[in-house]
Amino acid sequence: MMNGRRLRIVLPGGSGQVGRMLAEFFQERGHHVTVLTRGPYTAPWQTVHWDGMHAGPWVETLEGADVCIHLSGKSVNCRYTAKNRRALYDSRIGPTRLLNQVIAGLAEPPRVWLNASTATIYRHALDREMDEATGEIGGHEMISARRRAPEKWNWTVQLVKDWEAAFFETPTPRTRKVALRTSLVFSPTPGNIFAVLSNLARFGLGGTQGNGRQYVSWMHEADYARALEFLIEHEEMDGPVNLAAPEPLPNRELMAALREAWDVPNGLPAPAPLIALGAFFLRTEPELVLKSRRVMPGRLLKAGFEFQFPEWPAAAADLVRQWRERP
Repeated sequence: MMNGRRLRIVLPGGSGQVGRMLAEFFQERGHHVTVLTRGPYTAPWQTVHWDGMHAGPWVETLEGADVCIHLSGKSVNCRYTAKNRRALYDSRIGPTRLLNQVIAGLAEPPRVWLNASTATIYRHALDREMDEATGEIGGHEMISARRRAPEKWNWTVQLVKDWEAAFFETPTPRTRKVALRTSLVFSPTPGNIFAVLSNLARFGLGGTQGNGRQYVSWMHEADYARALEFLIEHEEMDGPVNLAAPEPLPNRELMAALREAWDVPNGLPAPAPLIALGAFFLRTEPELVLKSRRVMPGRLLKAGFEFQFPEWPAAAADLVRQWRERP
């Protein structure tokens, strides 16, 4: 319980991997959880239909609720075709604006609204860390002596800027708003980025990706859930908050520690051209691997949040242990 109270927590768009993890986390702590989903499913928590585009009976779940955690958005693990760009944009901006309209009109709106965002909003950073106070928003930055960020990277940054703008554009004086600038959340579940990288490592393909100098910002799923709990409790926290472990590390070191956790001595490297080719065949984008994200959770640390897994080697070992203990 938070401050001894059983909270009503509503998760619009919470039927994906992260949403289910959070629903389970808060349900186990005695809170009443409702997931708003396009396709209701059987779960220990309540599920209610919504389409993310129109108000409906689901609005009643937010009346008098304590917390809204909005997670809608098509997965970025796709090619950025014109069709997918429109889907990526609309699946984020549309539901966020809809929730603004609904929450602004409630008699008893949620006291806090946590809205998904991403740490990809920061520029490609090899030189220094990016926190909320001093981090530089990306777009058209130089990523080498002669090369600017690719157009697709610039488009992603603009998407996130528009997403956060849509979140904050409507005043909700009775509802505190926090934009969750989230890094890669590692979870011991199929389909997660941890599973993808682990499969590469286990089959001898988990070497350096690109030149290996690009930083990876990451977070263990346990700390991600605990951080959201912390943000709910701390009423002084609003605006953008970085969700990332305090020890980002170069890709070369991340993959080495992952191989060690799996007890795999070596891994074939994947140069940038090979990653670009592989991404084409896997129908995804090389940006997910090659952009350097050196994000720091400045506000969480300043507020006193303590990470259970601040360093990657211990996190990797724990995730591998959980994976091996899966049924």
